[in-house]
Amino acid sequence: MVARLIAEQFPAWGDLPVRPVETPGHDNRTFHLGDALLVRLPSGPGYAPQIAREQAWLPSLAERVRLPISVPVAHGRASRAYPFDFTVTRYLPGEPATREGVADLRRFARDLAAFLREWQAIDALGGPRPSADNCYRGAPLTVYDAETRRALADLADDLDAWDQTPAHAPGELRGRAWLEHLWDEALASPWTRTGVWVHGDIAPGNLLVRDGVLCGVIDFGCLAVGDPACDYAIAWTFLDAPARRVFAAELALDAASLARGRAWALWKALITYRSEEPGRAGNARVVLAEILRERDAIRRTAPDGGAVN
Repeated sequence: MVARLIAEQFPAWGDLPVRPVETPGHDNRTFHLGDALLVRLPSGPGYAPQIAREQAWLPSLAERVRLPISVPVAHGRASRAYPFDFTVTRYLPGEPATREGVADLRRFARDLAAFLREWQAIDALGGPRPSADNCYRGAPLTVYDAETRRALADLADDLDAWDQTPAHAPGELRGRAWLEHLWDEALASPWTRTGVWVHGDIAPGNLLVRDGVLCGVIDFGCLAVGDPACDYAIAWTFLDAPARRVFAAELALDAASLARGRAWALWKALITYRSEEPGRAGNARVVLAEILRERDAIRRTAPDGGAVN
């Protein structure tokens, strides 16, 4: 089908071989087109509007950051063969980030923070606002409040069973109660400044590594202008505690920004905890364990030795 789409709409590339990428995505199905190009097709109607965001903004934004990012070179149109618009973009060499593939996690955190500083510094006047089209990335956490509280209630027994660390003091928050406290804390610390550019899906699969070093950022379908906290969730979904501290320091994140970034990671972990998609449920458990470990580390270093609620 992809070969047919290219032959019909971009005949100059019609003789290039088409093959699927080794690691498929979630929002898009992606294929190599020759050695220098990729074809990205939305996997469903909910992701189709993201094509317009990338086409409208990435060519100019790419000129303002030093790290290579995926840039559209052609805009494919919906047809009888395929019902949504699609993108042809330049191929960026590299492999999706993994713990094993990153040579130095603290350097990775520093390099990623440098990219986000540049990204957020770009003039955002007239940029797209968060909406259902980009899964509300950059919007206040309140858009996912009801969904998060339902998940906390549904998973209460699981979350309480997970939290097996002995209580440090009488009345210390545990399991679901602790996670709900973190969510409430984030909601009480809203973003009040002018919106900045948000990538919207800073996740290992969208961060490319070569020779152990961050070398590119891809998949900007969720880009918007708003609260950048969703881009900080990577600190809990991929980084370890030392790298997380580097990341926060390089971005000069205050307590409120950290609380909201953690809450984005918590929301995603809760709603994918029982996912049947390969790997997602397991990853959700890893993230929740990281958040609980962070609490216990804070508790152990509390100046008065008391409980940290």
